[in-house]
This record gives sequence, C-alpha cells and structure tokens, in this order.
Amino acid sequence: MAEKLKIIPLGGLDEIGKNITVLEYGRDMIVVDCGLGFPDEEMYGVDLVIPDFSYLVANAKKLRGMFVTHGHEDHIGSIPYCMQQVSCPIHATAMANGLIRLKLEEHRLADKVKLVTHKPGDVVRAGCFSVEFIHVNHSIADAVAFAIKTPVGTVIMTGDFKIDPTAKDGMIDLARLGELGNQGVLALLCDSTNVERSGYSQSERMVAESLDRQFKNCDQRIIVTTFASNMMRIQAVLATAHRYGRKVAVTGRSMENMLKVAQELGYLKVPSGLIVDLAAVKSLPKNKVVIVSTGSQGENMSALYRMAFSTHRQIELQPGDRIIISASAIPGNEKAISRIINELYRKGTEVVYEKSEGLHASGHASQEELKIIHGLVKPRFFIPVHGEQRHLQIHSKLAQLMGTPARNVRILENGNVLEFTGKTCKLTGSVPAGKVFVDGSGVGDVGSVVLRDRKHLAQDGMLVVYVNLSSQDGSILTGPEIITRGFVYVKESEALMEELRTIAQEAIERCQRKRVRDWSTIKSAIKNDLSGYLFKTTKRNPMILPIIMEV
Repeated sequence: MAEKLKIIPLGGLDEIGKNITVLEYGRDMIVVDCGLGFPDEEMYGVDLVIPDFSYLVANAKKLRGMFVTHGHEDHIGSIPYCMQQVSCPIHATAMANGLIRLKLEEHRLADKVKLVTHKPGDVVRAGCFSVEFIHVNHSIADAVAFAIKTPVGTVIMTGDFKIDPTAKDGMIDLARLGELGNQGVLALLCDSTNVERSGYSQSERMVAESLDRQFKNCDQRIIVTTFASNMMRIQAVLATAHRYGRKVAVTGRSMENMLKVAQELGYLKVPSGLIVDLAAVKSLPKNKVVIVSTGSQGENMSALYRMAFSTHRQIELQPGDRIIISASAIPGNEKAISRIINELYRKGTEVVYEKSEGLHASGHASQEELKIIHGLVKPRFFIPVHGEQRHLQIHSKLAQLMGTPARNVRILENGNVLEFTGKTCKLTGSVPAGKVFVDGSGVGDVGSVVLRDRKHLAQDGMLVVYVNLSSQDGSILTGPEIITRGFVYVKESEALMEELRTIAQEAIERCQRKRVRDWSTIKSAIKNDLSGYLFKTTKRNPMILPIIMEV
C-alpha cells in the first residue's frame, strides 16, 4: 500500500498556546513549532505547561528537523524540554533562533542542538519534505508561514499572522500564497485566534500615533509595559522617547534579553545615548524619563507587578506617573491585569490602557484577513488551528463560506492522526498528546492526582491526626493530637478540636477491641469517622492525614 501523509497536532487545539504539529510520511517526520502554555487558576503551583513528547521520543529515528514559525513563547517555549529527549536540527529565522539560543543556554543545551538560520524565500529539504519559508506580518519580527511540499501535495501552515500593508518589514507575501494556491494546495492549517473579530486588525503604525499622543505635553515620568517580544512596539516607544528628549531605562529580565537579541541582529535601531541604566533614572527630571517594563499580563514576578506592590528594588511609583499598558489580555489573565491596574490607581498614578486608547494592535488576523488567505490559497482540505473550541468552530464556518466543502473541513483534537492521500482525508486514530506540568525543576512529576490534592488543600485545608500506639498490645500511649492548616482557627475552635480527638480515639479503640493491628485499616477508620463528622457538622471536607507511630 502507498504511504499516506499524517498530520498530528500534539498541542495548540482547543487551547491557547502549546502549539506543536507533527507531519509524518513513511520513514520521515518533521515538527512545526514547539511551544508552551501557561497554567490556569486550578493548576496550583504549576509554572509551565508543555506538550507530551512521548510520540516524538518513540519515533526519534524518523525525526528530520524542527521548523519554527516565530519566536513567541507559545511556539518556542518547550524546545529545551523537547531537545532533552530527542535530537534534530532546528530551522528558524534569525530572530527566532536568537531567542531559542537564549533558552538553550539557560538549560545548558546550546552545544548539543544545531540551529540553522533562514530567510523568507529559503527552501529546506528534510527527508521527503520540502519546507519553504514565507514572510508574514505578526507582532514579532521575522515571522513566517510554511509551504510544505509532501509526496501527496502541498500543506500550508500560516503560523500566527495578520495582514499589515504598512508594516515596516513589508507586507505579508500574499503573492506567493496566491501562486501556491493556483498550483494547488492539499491542506491549509490556519491561525484561528482572532476569528471572532470582524473587519481587519489594526496596524502597528496606528499604535505609534497613539503613543505619540500620550507622550506629547506630558511632564510626568512615563512607564510603558508591553510584550517583550513585540520589537515593533518597543521600537515605536524608543523613537517617541527620542523625539521628545527622554531617556529610556529597561526593567525586567525578558525585556532586557529581548532587547539584547534584537539589537545584536539589527532589528532594533537605538540612537546613541538613548538607553540609560535603571539606577540613573533617579537623577533625571521626571519629564526626561521613560521606563520600559515587563508585566503587561499581570505576572506575579514581573517588574510592573513589583512596582505596583512596592517591592521593586530600584523604582518607586509616585503620584502622577503615567503608566501605559500597550497590550491586550491573553485569555485567562484578565483578573491579574485588573488587579495591577487597581493597585496602580491606588498609588495615584495615571493608567492608560487598551480599553480607553488605541494602544495595542493584535498580531492575529481578523475575519476579513482570514477570508483573503482562504481566497488565495483555495485548499482542498482545511484544518483550523491555534484556538479554543469556539475559535475552531467559527473558523470552520468561515472556511465553508469561502468555498471549502463542509466534508473537507476537519476540527481536530490534540493527538488526532489525520491521514491524507492526494484526494482523500481520513481520521485514523490518536497518539499520546496530554499536558505535562513543569513545577520548579520538576518536569512531569506533578500529575492529575497531585493537582487534585493541591486543589483539595486549597479549598478545604488539611487536618493531621498524630497518635503513638504500643507495639505490645496496640493501646494508645499518647494522643491523638490534632494539627490543622487552612481548616479552622484552632484557638477559636477548642470544642471542635476536643470532639475530633474523642472521635479519633474511639475509632482506634474500636479497632483494638476487634484486634486489628493493620495500620492502614486503623488509619481508614480514623479518616472515615472524622470526615463523616466534619461534613455533617461543618459542611467541609478537609484532607485528613492520620499518622501512627508504634513505640
């Protein structure tokens, strides 16, 4: 039987972030992007969410290369974790590779991974695949789409993109996409993030004009926070500061790293003497200072967060400071951002953010831009990617509106295996594609059971029952003692504590009368009696941990 092309998303579907897709044909396999996701409110203590790489590990001998569309965390953040388990060259543009190199250095992998830098228009052979880099517009420099030629047809993967005719790095290469469409495209995998928005996305040039209005006639210190990766936005801030005679200081590790990489690669033009050390800010007049900071998403450890809650070592906010938040909220971050904004207002600062000013332009295509891509590419099959379920469903209807038959539109789940011939497309199974949690230096050691326990502790607290039993006859020597955390305030609940000690003691004595000497049975008896009583009297269900010591 002839081989078939397999497209297998391991992440990025029914979620925002964690983008990674496998293309496989016979003995060859390539991977497009390798991003991470951020934990939601119920992932207590989890730092990052990365894809399950077990399918890549099991097929490591087939892996011919990893191709990266751009340098955002949701597309490159998991690369170090992946490269610890498999080995292959990484193909990306200069900006993306600069950021990937920083990540690999942090994980001490820089000498073990081969990075290959390409420009739009380059074509790379990887086994039976031929991958063409196509220039697109996005909120980070050097973003590309891929036209992947396979033995059964061409697959176009847009990556994250929008259409910006006034972009400083040139408009998306619609001509090339149209050429490929005329030649025939087997499948289109297209960004769905902004499919709910009608019309067109705003240009970055409009944001630059909004920034100019905020700087003009302002005699106070200005603090700007935006995505560290948005070099076009940061370039606009630097140019505006220079125009109004202000010096710029930078705070936040990711922002400092990004500026370093962007300057080294020539993506950021910085006038001589414009950027000063953060320590020099105090000696400058307020109307001569701009501080560029991380923290646009309300992150707890970010520079803006530390300023808002007075824990920043070098910057103390003052009444009258103008704080410009030039970013929109990533879904799930709205509460964190609102909290920071409220705290900034409490400090007497003037806060200017997207809802009140045109200070952010999305990097993702809205409906009319998506229609243009569908009209140019004219794919036989369409797979919406990069979005939650509602985004994928809405995008599938848009594709049908643009002429793709409903039977040729596939809404997949992470791990689905979609097989293609030149004319057919069929879902044939699934592979492992879950979420792997990173907690500190631990990768994958926090699973659903641990998260369930953490959630239980967070909601109801815990109660420890400590007792010493005789090794001779199982009688109680000392205790039971009751220790609680996050359940009740002990000093105001002495009667309840005494009742719990009595119930635990009766459970142990009941086991003793039955000549039960098995510790697990005694612990179960204590736990069952206490949990039943606590739920009946307090309507709470704390975690109960009996500890028995035999003396």
